[in-house]
This record gives sequence, structure tokens and C-alpha cells, in this order.
Amino acid sequence: MHIPDGYLSPRTCAAFYAAVIPVWFIASRRVESALKAKELPLLALGASFTFVIMMFNIPVPGGTSTHMVGTTVVAAVLGPWASVVALSMTLALQAFLFGDGGITTLGANCFNMAFLMSFSGYYIRKALSAGTPSGIRSFAASALAAYAAVNIAALAVALELGVQPLIARSADGVPLYAPYPIGVTLPAMMIPHLVFSGPVEALGTALVLSYVLKTGGALHEERGGLGHLWVLLAALIAFVPIGLLFSGTPWGEWSRDEISKLIGFVPEGMRSVPEWKGVFPGYSAPWAQGGFKGGVFYVISALGASAVIVFLIYLWGRIWRR
Repeated sequence: MHIPDGYLSPRTCAAFYAAVIPVWFIASRRVESALKAKELPLLALGASFTFVIMMFNIPVPGGTSTHMVGTTVVAAVLGPWASVVALSMTLALQAFLFGDGGITTLGANCFNMAFLMSFSGYYIRKALSAGTPSGIRSFAASALAAYAAVNIAALAVALELGVQPLIARSADGVPLYAPYPIGVTLPAMMIPHLVFSGPVEALGTALVLSYVLKTGGALHEERGGLGHLWVLLAALIAFVPIGLLFSGTPWGEWSRDEISKLIGFVPEGMRSVPEWKGVFPGYSAPWAQGGFKGGVFYVISALGASAVIVFLIYLWGRIWRR
């Protein structure tokens, strides 16, 4: 669901930035007023978790891949506004450092995965688990909320990509940006998410939330109460090279070389949009391509990004507490 640079017209990108900037502002103010200083490590942990979990690629039929997002986990534990902050930070780091998602499309990606997923996942789970739910009901509520949230975001992406040939095309009708119409983008996005990504998101979210809530008596205490969760994150980072085993490009996230092979050309408008490939494109480096070195750098990417997230949230906390 990470829309790359060049897939959305400049007007579409501007519209999503205009929509999401107020959301970022409100989310920051809400988190500053509601989140206690001692809970900042939990926010950092949530953002790091979503970053790392997205590095575990899972194959789907057709040679593409998918991954868990983890938004509903963060929204359920910290609330939707904190989840917006955490996911937006994650998506920004993915785009700027690793070229995973575009810079021009960051507003749209944050709208889909940070805003839509956070609020839909949080409120659907809240409605399904109202009262005093049993363990089974709570598990089911988490799973269904995550399943719905990831498919709501996928539907938004399908519509955003599919509308481009209608609103941005040349005089002879050739699409200038994302080339496939809604009749193609809807089934191409929704079938894999309904059948594969949704169940993965549902099961993963329910399992993680069950563990966090069961062992979470000290979640809002001082940092020592989060020790077992930091250990879990460290274990996930150690195993991220598993994600390299299934590296098929997710549908709609192709590079320009890949899209040229698929449709025979690169749309004119897409070519005109600068393509930021990241400081370490594809979570790799020139000296770490494939094999053992590639796996090591994949771990370094996860570890380094997590450290950056912790530092930025700590810095942000120091600033707003003044």
C-alpha cells in the first residue's frame, strides 16, 4: 500500500497533503496533552514495532508479496491519535531512508495507513469489545477490527490509483500517472487483501494484542515495565531477514523499470515527477546485495530505524515538555 512517487498526479498529492497536515497537527496536540512523559517509550515502541513488522514480506499468488502493518495494535494500546503519530513517523522514515513509498505521495500514504487504519481499527475494535469482553471475544474483536482496517486502507489505495486515468491523461487518452483504471485496481488490490493480507493482519494483531494486554499490567509504569516488549521487538529485528525470502513487489508499488516492462512504457507524467530512491534503497546498500551481507544490512536497517524513531520521539518529548 506504499504508493510510490509518480503514481498520483501533483494535484492529488497536494490534496492529500492538505488533508493530512491538519490531522498531523491535531494528533500532535492531542498526544502532547493526553500522553504522559513516562509513556513516550511506549509510543516509540509502537512506532518501532510497525516499522519492523512491515519488513516481514509474505508471498501471495501472482509473484507479489504483502506484509502486516500493525496499525490497530498501536491504536488499541495508545489510542488513534497516538497511532497517527507513530505510523506517520514510520512511513516518513521508510520513504526518506529506504525509498519505500514516495515523498510526493507521503501525504496519501499517511492518510491511508496512519489515519484511516488508526481510526477504523480503533473504533471497530471498541464497538466489538464493548462492556467486559471475554478473552475469546476480545481476541475476535481485535482480529475483525484489524481485518476491516487494512481492507479499508486497501480500498482507499485502489480508488486513489484507479481514478488517476480519469483525472490525469494526455490529449489522446493515455494515462499520465498510475495507468490502471478502477476496474483493474479494485480487484487487484482488494482480492489479495481480503484473502491474504487481511487474515495475516487479523491474526497477527490479535496475537500481539493478546500478549501485550495480558502482560501489560505495567505498560503505563516506568520504563522497566516495558522490558519484555523491548525484548520482543529485539527478537523481531533479529528475524527480519526472513522477510527477504519473499521479496516480490507488492501490486502497485513497482519501480519505473518494472512498470515499463508491464505496460510497455512509463507514463509521461510519472517520468516528470522526481523519484526519491532513499538513502539506502530497498533497505540495502551497494556493498550489501543479497546473501549474508544483504541479511545483515536488513537487520541493521531495522535496528537503525528503530533507534532513529526512539531518538526522534525522545527529542519531540523534550521539546513539547518545555
